[in-house]
Amino acid sequence: MQTRTPKPLPVLGNSSLPILENNNSCAHTTPQEDERLPRWLKRKIPKGFGAHSTTKLLDDLRLETVCENAKCPNRMECYAHQTATFMILGNVCTRPCGFCAVARGKGSELELDEPERVAEAAARLGLEHVVITSVTRDDLPDGGAEHYYQCIQAVRKRTGAAVEVLTPDFIKNKSALDRVIEAAPEVFNHNTETVPRLYRKVRGSKSDYRWTLGLLKRVKELNPNIKTKSGLMLGLGETREELLDTLADLREIDCDFLTLGQYLKPGPNYLPVVRYIHPDEFEELGEIAKNLGFRNVASGPFVRSSYHAREMAESE
Repeated sequence: MQTRTPKPLPVLGNSSLPILENNNSCAHTTPQEDERLPRWLKRKIPKGFGAHSTTKLLDDLRLETVCENAKCPNRMECYAHQTATFMILGNVCTRPCGFCAVARGKGSELELDEPERVAEAAARLGLEHVVITSVTRDDLPDGGAEHYYQCIQAVRKRTGAAVEVLTPDFIKNKSALDRVIEAAPEVFNHNTETVPRLYRKVRGSKSDYRWTLGLLKRVKELNPNIKTKSGLMLGLGETREELLDTLADLREIDCDFLTLGQYLKPGPNYLPVVRYIHPDEFEELGEIAKNLGFRNVASGPFVRSSYHAREMAESE
């Protein structure tokens, strides 16, 4: 298997960054050089009845989405196509991650009818691939694993759709993880988010890089039929060598699907963007990842964990 020799990533403040022809923006723009977003991160907001009807349906069924809570840049596009990523276990996260816009604090009481409401929404939207994620609930003994199990079962019973989960780490609780695996979602996603050196800074003191890899490895060990998936945000200060090492680690545990996207600071009190990665580099990294053996790769500035999830799962 051949890959192109990796080139070093430019470092912050590098005066030799390449300039795009006939444009004042840098191909690798840093916030210090230009507070405005690069042109490739500007897009039109989709309009139409689909977005309105999806929002109304979610409101009527009292459902949360990560699209809304995490300020995903693709949310209006997804709503316009009448799809969304359901966020269970409330809308307040017990982990103070430095990159995420979801509210932080004390978790709310579980809503025992939430699995049925998620299933009802999936049925009304006509979804054939349902993505379920959650806030992290360190206050619950099982981290919310049983609730995941019930949501997966309810969606299957009501719709027959394929189910993809994007889970937290369950605080290194193997029995909790095993309960979600027992429900046999078609795709099990757990985001790596960043490279080992930046792990504690980005994900907080409770997170552990080796456990993330171990979690995905355990999914395969207990049920090889489940496709595993992980994603990373780029632009937090990682080097190319660190990134490629992380991708190699994911392939070593037979991770099937990979997403690579641009980190965008959701507000003033979050981690800074160290670098804006040009779409050409995202394309190059995507090709390298495919050559490493990932079954499918989505790599681009606006790529997020569940963006076009059905297409990724079905286009192997």
